[in-house]
Amino acid sequence: MSSNNLNRLENKYVINKAQYDNIKKSIEPFMTMDAHYDQCMYHISNIYYDTEQNLIIKKSVSKPVFKEKLRLRGYGEIKCDDLLYLEIKKKVSGYVSKRRTKILQEEVDLMIDNHEMPKIEKYHHPQVLKEIFYYIEKYNVKPAIFLSYDREACFAIDNQDLRLTFDFHIITRRDHLNLCQGNLGKKLLSDDYCVMEIKTNQNFPYWLIEILNKNKVYSVSFSKYGTEFYNYLNDHDLLKGGQKSCGLNPYLKALR
Repeated sequence: MSSNNLNRLENKYVINKAQYDNIKKSIEPFMTMDAHYDQCMYHISNIYYDTEQNLIIKKSVSKPVFKEKLRLRGYGEIKCDDLLYLEIKKKVSGYVSKRRTKILQEEVDLMIDNHEMPKIEKYHHPQVLKEIFYYIEKYNVKPAIFLSYDREACFAIDNQDLRLTFDFHIITRRDHLNLCQGNLGKKLLSDDYCVMEIKTNQNFPYWLIEILNKNKVYSVSFSKYGTEFYNYLNDHDLLKGGQKSCGLNPYLKALR
């Protein structure tokens, strides 16, 4: 996979099972499943990094013009010696870019715990690794949450830049923050709901707009990490004053 995905808008939707079934059937003439994967659905696991004071996610949910997050990502069943992806995800005025490098868990630990750069290997993207190390030094981040889900992905037949994903069974936890520790944790949403994302660097085609309107599907300001953080604050009775309206869509708590 490329280390860059530049100038892409990501629109998010929380949809129920009936909406999902109708949308999947309606897009069949226009879209095909992601050919990179042998199965229709694949598993993604992430570790997100933050400061001790949760400054990264606090800034993110305040909806600034520019924000960035660091995460470690793996696919499928992960073993401790697997190559993973360490990635900075940046968002500027709604447009998303990603910079990533392949890396081993022990190399990530070296940077996070000891603030040391790993020896450059063939699988690394050296420039991205330097950028990530600068980020770690700047913010002094630590593992904050584990977040995983099962994903279906498809592309428009006539436009590979238009991508739809459906994320199911979203699980989070704030302990055992290692990708090879399994998939235990709390459900972020009820099993009756999934998160749909539409990712494109162009306007939506008319057929897609029609499908969304027909199924009464509307874009929401939704972040998996942001919603987990809201739930964490709420569960520990840490919400105060204006935090209750920090843009995390508190109504989503009812979907847990």
